[in-house]
Amino acid sequence: MMKFKIFVLYVLLALFPSDLFAQARKPMTIAELVTYNGKDREQVLYAGAKAEGKVTWYTSLAGDSYKGMVKAFEGKYSGVKVEAYRVSGSDITVRMMEESKAKRYIADTVETTEGNLMFMRDAFLLRPYHSPYFASYPEDAKEKGERGLYFWGIARESYIGFAYNKKLLSKNAVPKNYEGLLHPELKGRMGVSVSDVASKVIGAIIRTRGVELVKKLKVQEIALHTIIPPALLDLIASGEVLASPAIFRNHTLNAIAKGAPVEWVPMDIVPTNVGGAAIAVQPPHPHAALLLADYLLGPEGQAVLEKFEYGSASKNLGFKRWRPDHGIATDKYEKDLERWEKLLKEISRRGG
Repeated sequence: MMKFKIFVLYVLLALFPSDLFAQARKPMTIAELVTYNGKDREQVLYAGAKAEGKVTWYTSLAGDSYKGMVKAFEGKYSGVKVEAYRVSGSDITVRMMEESKAKRYIADTVETTEGNLMFMRDAFLLRPYHSPYFASYPEDAKEKGERGLYFWGIARESYIGFAYNKKLLSKNAVPKNYEGLLHPELKGRMGVSVSDVASKVIGAIIRTRGVELVKKLKVQEIALHTIIPPALLDLIASGEVLASPAIFRNHTLNAIAKGAPVEWVPMDIVPTNVGGAAIAVQPPHPHAALLLADYLLGPEGQAVLEKFEYGSASKNLGFKRWRPDHGIATDKYEKDLERWEKLLKEISRRGG
């Protein structure tokens, strides 16, 4: 009888070696999972994720890009459904804080901007974790936690610069730096959106040229539009607005690919929005949560983001990047944003 049982075990191992091995090694608690770095990590996580059945992903990625990520992930990991909740980073923060107060833990994996991740970390809404892909990123693209773990790694970068209608703006009027925003041809024809994007440009001007240049820009009569930056780029493409110093590079490249007559150039420094991949403090589907975070940071997830023209912290694009919310306390960052927004309103006029 014993020989027969051993024979059956050998047959099972021959037929299903990876699944049985993963189940045998599978850590049971979230505390074990976030530190697990065995060679069979992906097998362990996938086996557990299939048993969990789904992963709830809170993200502020743009519509087409997050949908592309969901499709690619589900295509690779069949049996694990992604339930994505896509809103702004600030809305994700508010939602997670409310859920935490109610002790309703819904989110598994979080992907949003660094400023919001800082708020979440300080509010104990995130759990530091290990990913084998962290080794591929520079140290300043990761947020340290305890025991060699990290709260997040930067999965994507978006660069804020000067976008313009190339059919309407003469070449000699295209600025090479923030001082160039004072060119007479740009007077009364630039616009910015009411957003943190434009406020960060004010911060970048102060950082490189001083607050004096910000105040000089009042003569340029920059229009303040109550629309999001991609909608402002549409106005630039149509010629209703000539240019803006606060447009994302990836939005511009995507518009160019669709035939829009627009171009994008970097300024002295380029304010950079980043999105980090993080784990919620109490993910209901822990295996799936880590599997998705690994995918976002790994080569396949990065390839999806590259299709939508997002940048990577590991690549040199030939301009100097600046993350306004990196390495400072959250209350200091909030005050900086308030100050930059106030200055923006003082130097601009009401637009559409």
